Amino acid sequence: MQRACLSVALLAALGTMLLVRGALDRASGNQQGSPTPCDRTCLNGFVDEYLDAVVAHDPSRLPVTPLAKFTEDGQHLSLGDGFWKTATAKGTYRFYIDDPDAGQVGFLGTMREAGQPVILALRLRIDNQKISEIETILARGQMAQGGAANLEKMSGPRPAFSEDIPQAERRRLDLIKTANKYFSAMQQNDGKGDYSFFADDCNRLENGIQTTNNMNPLPGLSTSGATRPAPTRQYDPAAKPTMYSAGWSCKDQFRSGLLHFVTWIHDRRYPVVDTEHGVVFSLGFFDHSAGNTRTFQTPTGDTVTAGPTTPFTWEIAEIFKVRGGQLHEIEAVLTQGTYGMCSGWSSWEDCRSDQPQW
Repeated sequence: MQRACLSVALLAALGTMLLVRGALDRASGNQQGSPTPCDRTCLNGFVDEYLDAVVAHDPSRLPVTPLAKFTEDGQHLSLGDGFWKTATAKGTYRFYIDDPDAGQVGFLGTMREAGQPVILALRLRIDNQKISEIETILARGQMAQGGAANLEKMSGPRPAFSEDIPQAERRRLDLIKTANKYFSAMQQNDGKGDYSFFADDCNRLENGIQTTNNMNPLPGLSTSGATRPAPTRQYDPAAKPTMYSAGWSCKDQFRSGLLHFVTWIHDRRYPVVDTEHGVVFSLGFFDHSAGNTRTFQTPTGDTVTAGPTTPFTWEIAEIFKVRGGQLHEIEAVLTQGTYGMCSGWSSWEDCRSDQPQW
């Protein structure tokens, strides 16, 4: 009987301790098993807080987890290094992609570095009101400066990105699968695929420059070593083009088969999906092997030599607006990197694979 009474007393004491611990956890915001949610306003607030800390060159202003990881252009750095040392101001173009379900947020915006415009792609993961992952890609140089100016002339992201999609279309995996069709169709593009995933109104911006449906000459985008021809409005196979035109639609650029020199698109990740708006924030690498991969046949049977003359890789963050199983808007930030490089966020096997990481 005495032993039973002692057991009851111990259980009561243990229960009291657990109640007290639970109250302390709730008060400190560290309740185990029930992480504090972060909605759109919360996620966007973390982005703003991050950018302010970068401009202030002061990582101590950020609430980060003890093992928070930070990469810049695929390199694992100490927080406070890299762009943290050279950023001078925030820009005016800000595009937030919120995924409260995953606790992640993507961002594309303009900044200043040593007083010059740059374009930043950013991904943050938030765990219980602290930042645990920071991934950044920076577009610098003349093209990015012009693109940043273009973005800042806009009042904000294109309106389609903020439009709700029907409830029945808000399946995360389906949205990712549609976005992934873009990469699969570009890799060793032959012009013979099914490109119905492109909507007729599809338009694309790369580093702030419109690269579809654009009749203006494009600065600094040709990597073939040849002079980029004047843009043409429509894809005409009879004209036997040797380089795709920025004046063509998204679909016609792929129908031409002239993107064949993108030989491998690997480390495809889809960490941020705004299911309410049908917006997918993806990350990956476009390898250009050069050499004999530059010579290929177009769908009309013509032999063409095009593309970069030396191997290199684009590191890219690409944002897709998906509605009705089609791509309507595309916006990307890309920077040239070492051929075959990886993100620092994947295993070697996933990095070198062209299979999507759901």
